[in-house]
Amino acid sequence: MTKRLSIIASGLLLSSTMAFAADSIDGAFKEGKVSGALDAYYETSNYEVGNTNGDTDNGYSSGTVSLGFETGSYMGVSAKVAFVGSTALSEENDTEFDSAFTSNSILSEANLTYATEGFSITAGRQAIGLEWAGDYHEAVVASITAIPDTTIILAASDKVGVAGYDGISDFSKLSEKAYITEVTYSGLAGFELKPYYYTMKDNLDLYGLKTTYSSDMFGALAHYSVEDLDNAKSGAIYQLEASTSIEGLSVALGYIGTDKDYTGALTFGDDNMSPFEDGNQVYGTDARTVYGTLGYSVSGVDLGLVYGQTTYGAADDKEKELNLTVGYSFTDSFSGSVLYGDVTAEDSVDDYNKVLVSLNYSF
Repeated sequence: MTKRLSIIASGLLLSSTMAFAADSIDGAFKEGKVSGALDAYYETSNYEVGNTNGDTDNGYSSGTVSLGFETGSYMGVSAKVAFVGSTALSEENDTEFDSAFTSNSILSEANLTYATEGFSITAGRQAIGLEWAGDYHEAVVASITAIPDTTIILAASDKVGVAGYDGISDFSKLSEKAYITEVTYSGLAGFELKPYYYTMKDNLDLYGLKTTYSSDMFGALAHYSVEDLDNAKSGAIYQLEASTSIEGLSVALGYIGTDKDYTGALTFGDDNMSPFEDGNQVYGTDARTVYGTLGYSVSGVDLGLVYGQTTYGAADDKEKELNLTVGYSFTDSFSGSVLYGDVTAEDSVDDYNKVLVSLNYSF
């Protein structure tokens, strides 16, 4: 599932602490909240297939319904359940929808949360938004905020699934349980430090540090991560970015690099590094990506541009990608977006462009 369309779950880890307190179990259910969304989505891609007259168009449209219920809190305990279901509205061939929606519906969330001041823990199916883990997990996640200026996330995940309007896949078991520790410290003016450690004991250790700085007009990011696989050399990936914002215009320039031993072995969920819609080669071995982004809002319309080039492999092959986005909120509950993407590959027969259109109504 693409980062652009993945369920953004940062902050949801503590959402249950905001549930209404009740004086009985019956009261917790009566104080519960129903939420949901209706989504219409259209995607089309135009690929070169070996000659200038052999273009292939692929695409589909879909309709998706999301519905959830979260109880109020009774003695610090609350519960949440949610599902997502989708159906194809049109297809340009018989495989496009099925490749994105390996399941038509999914029970995306089913969990219990215990929350008290400075601490919460959620067990069951839930949305997760961490540095290298996103989408939905069958997991236990604890959040500790009792230390000033510090948030500690401890998680153990056993299965991962996808539930969104651009794709659904049922929960599948990881090759080995993943254990995650992320610490965010914001006690230095303008700075945020985030060291983290992920482990799948017999397969992978991943550790890194992400540092961000922000002021009224200037921002900077430095992110370094090392993967340590059993019976293999350790590989590394790093990112440097500088940004500024002037009168509603945001600009960023960045660089992402991997070394000759990097494999991108952590394959579950999302990441927060690549700025592209696709970024096919960004996480390849010995890859070097230079990119720039622009963002501007005018009269309620959000405009975005991402452009960059990845040089990769021993032959220094190159792939360029352009993303243009437009977003608009018609009301507080109803919004739409359009994305145009164009990829120019080293071999011109692998060039393609795509258009993604989405409409969302949330309640």
